Amino acid sequence: MQFYGTTLPSRLMLGTAGYPSPEVLTQAIAASGAGVITVSLRREGPGGAGLWPILQSSGARLLPNTAGCHTVKEAVTTAHMARELLGTPWIKLEVIGHADTLQPDPFALVEAARILSEDGFQVFPYTTEDLIVGEHLLAAGCEVLMPWGAPIGSGQGLRHAEALASMRAHFPGVPLVIDAGLGAPSQAARAMEMGYDAVLLNTAVAKAGDPVAMARAFAQAIEAGHTAHMAGLMPPRDMAQPSTPLLGMAVLA
Repeated sequence: MQFYGTTLPSRLMLGTAGYPSPEVLTQAIAASGAGVITVSLRREGPGGAGLWPILQSSGARLLPNTAGCHTVKEAVTTAHMARELLGTPWIKLEVIGHADTLQPDPFALVEAARILSEDGFQVFPYTTEDLIVGEHLLAAGCEVLMPWGAPIGSGQGLRHAEALASMRAHFPGVPLVIDAGLGAPSQAARAMEMGYDAVLLNTAVAKAGDPVAMARAFAQAIEAGHTAHMAGLMPPRDMAQPSTPLLGMAVLA
């Protein structure tokens, strides 16, 4: 499991917003075994509410994000702040275009990705399942694509599963991460069964009745889904097929 040449121990990427307490967040990160944790500088700067010590002690790779940005200028400025504060070229790029769905603005996203890539950033773009936008993001310098499963925080799962499967087939050599919209571990397992490389989630864990147990459940589901994909899932059939062969069966009078 690699992003920009960095090997990670887990295919789960976990957000850090909305947890009931710093203690619960710390325990959830540990239970998830996440290889990457994300943090928004605009909404929750390092040091606020005890977050910074948690990030430092987690042992996971930090992925700052530009959540809350609606323009290229906002996103680029926030990315530069993140690099200065956290000392990482990694940036999860969000440029929101629609206030209700939080759908990314594809035009501003591609422009910001190009600017940041040329400035030495390693960009993780939050995008849709649109193949053309994906092509433009790769041409802009991105080596990872992060299509949404559904609108952020909605818990709808893989709302356009066929389009996401097409995206996986269209970009066979590109790391793809389902980012946003998952509400249940079964949805994460399905994404991994489709061949996605990782899953990034936040709300489904942070707002669970027991975030620590839910973090563990997602970790197990992601591992199971990836193992199933690598093992080779049986194709669906239109009709029944007996598991016991008919040839050689005794004829009972």
